[in-house]
Amino acid sequence: MRYPAELVAPFSKDLTDFGFEGLLTPESVTEAISNTKGTTLVVVNSVCGCAAANARPAAKMAIQNDKKPDKITTVFAGVDIEATAKAREFMVPYPPSSPSMALFKDGQLVHFIERMEIEGKTAESIALNLVSAFDEHC
Repeated sequence: MRYPAELVAPFSKDLTDFGFEGLLTPESVTEAISNTKGTTLVVVNSVCGCAAANARPAAKMAIQNDKKPDKITTVFAGVDIEATAKAREFMVPYPPSSPSMALFKDGQLVHFIERMEIEGKTAESIALNLVSAFDEHC
């Protein structure tokens, strides 16, 4: 089931207006992850108010760090169905989770933040988790 475009547009724009590339197709996901040297952040966006409301601001805070991924991207669960499914193939062994955040280095998953690590946390604490991964891998 896809969410109505008008419902998710503000949530999607929250990241894309900040410079995150929206990955809308499986091919764009493969290109962003597999065919990119360096680091790529993939934020699996969601309409979930209890977790995504802090995930989006956390991602925006984290990319202001001195060390940050070469590429910042997003897929929207429940909207970009095929693109999200493709992104999740790269996130194995983690189960599907939205929102979530994955950091890849040369196409390999090096850090993953599951929904359970986002839900109930402040945007600042989620951002610190990402910044720590950026400092180590970027």
